[in-house]
Formats: sequence, C-alpha cells, structure tokens
Amino acid sequence: MMSVRVGTSGWSYPSGRGTWNGIFYPRRGTRGFRAADELSYYAEHFDTVEVNSTFYRPPSAAIAARWVAQTPAGFEFSVKLHQKFTHVMPVGHGSPLPAEARTEAGVPQPEQADMTAFMAGIEPIAGGGKLGAILVQFPPGFHQDANSLAYIARLLEMFRDYPMAVELRHRSWSDAGAATSEVLDRYQAAWVQIDEPKFRLSIRQDLAPNIERFYYMRLHGRNAAQWWSPEAPEDRYNYLYSPDELQPFADVVAAVRPEVRKAYLYLNNHFAAKSVVNATVLKHQLGQPVTGEYRPEMLNAYPDLRATVPRQTGTLFSD
Repeated sequence: MMSVRVGTSGWSYPSGRGTWNGIFYPRRGTRGFRAADELSYYAEHFDTVEVNSTFYRPPSAAIAARWVAQTPAGFEFSVKLHQKFTHVMPVGHGSPLPAEARTEAGVPQPEQADMTAFMAGIEPIAGGGKLGAILVQFPPGFHQDANSLAYIARLLEMFRDYPMAVELRHRSWSDAGAATSEVLDRYQAAWVQIDEPKFRLSIRQDLAPNIERFYYMRLHGRNAAQWWSPEAPEDRYNYLYSPDELQPFADVVAAVRPEVRKAYLYLNNHFAAKSVVNATVLKHQLGQPVTGEYRPEMLNAYPDLRATVPRQTGTLFSD
C-alpha cells in the first residue's frame, strides 16, 4: 500500500505578520516554550516537513543531526537544494539574478565543492533513514531548451544516489512535456506537481505521477493578486484553501495509489499557519489520524478546524 505523508513547507516562522508564534506555537517564553521546541511540537502533528532554510544557506551537519534527534522514528525531511544549483548567481553576490535575466545568463554553475558540502550537510538525515527527497526548485524564469535540459540531466547525475524531486514553473516545460519527462524518468526523479496561481507562462500539469518510486506535490496557495508584487514576501502565501478546494488533491492521491509507492504532499501557504490548517484538513480528508495539540488560539483563529481535530484534553501551551 502506498505510504502518504502530509506536511508543511518549513516549520519556523517566528516574525512578521504571518508568524506562527502565538497561533500554532505558543509565544516564545510561554511556560518555558523555546525556539528549539518548535520542531518537536510540529512532529507531534505531522510525520514529514520540507526544509526551506537549506535553499538560502548550505545545510550544517550539526544542525541536521539536531533535527534528527528532535523528531521521532519514522519522521522524514524533504530538503530543498541550495540555490546555487537552481539559480544563476552573479559573480560576487549571494542572491539570484532577476527573473528576466536568467534566460540570457544561461544555466547555474555549481562547483564540485558545493555538491560535496550539501551532501555532507544532509548526511545525518540521510544516514539516519529520515530523508524523504531532495527538492530541486527552479525559478519561473528557467525555460526549457537543449542547454537547460542537459543541465538538469547533469544535476540529477550528480545526485543520482538520492531521491530527487524537480519543480519547474515555466510553461515551456509542460509544452514540451515529453522531453522533460524523458530526462526526469531516466534518473527516476519525480516531476513535482504544483498548485499556484496560473498566468500565461505558468506551467500546466495534470497532477499525474511520472515515476513509480514516489509522488511529490506542493500547494503554494492561490493569492494571484499578490503573487508577483507582494508588500512583503510572506504575503504571496497568504491564502487559505477551503475544504472543497483541497478535496480534489485528496482524490488525486486516492487515484494514484496503485501507481506509486510513496507520496509527499506539502502545503506552502505558510502565512499565519494557514499551511498547518490545510495540511490538517488534508490529512483528515485522506482518512489519516489528526494528532497533536491544537491550542485555543489556533482554534479561535480558524474555527472550522474544530470539526477536524480531536477534542482537546488540555491547554498545556495556551498563552
């Protein structure tokens, strides 16, 4: 039977208008609750998480080992590949080029040392049997052509010993879907299925799996009005799916059960813990047990959760 894991993209959002603190988590300092307690608390609710921080800075083996120790047996991390592997980096700068410049700039140019460092950083997770997949997230400006296809093949060859999930956002990848699938299938890499606002050049997908090994889906929300020009980056993900909007994704998982061995579904609409709400509802729709404490502050913010979560036995971490 296919193993299905549902979680969120990231687990620590300590500041800004979209913070999780005081909603899903207690406010820091409440009855001794610390930042270091967040992952353990999260793991009482979900059995997987997508690590976003490794996109911005190479993973640290010491920190990864701490994550492994803070989560129970059977918990899995999917880890986002560092941006050096997916974005063209200008010389002497630590951030990607603007989207409009990426096509002209060619493909990323990671070095062997970058790959070695990334693998060393995630070794405690992989060696501990807690690695779900490595997520390779390319930007919307990364188009399909012979050069970019060849680069993906080289990248997947570099990481051939790991389960790889590749997220592509530009429509050129789906318009020439056979060529895209050929490269991904050759390396048994999952083509990430994404839900997001759709624009003229957005990728088109049918949510079908491309390999038997595993299935990977990311739900980013549908905040089209703030997708390209949010006041703050977190505003892009300020969207709450309704149960009716989530049900088709639960139906897709049911439909692909005979075709794949494992499935990972991650909610990335993280503003004010809305991804937690939707991941919880999706678990319920999939017939999975809803576990962990849901604090009164969370239930007050999202009262529809009361019909989904089990009756709370206490308010240990109520503010």
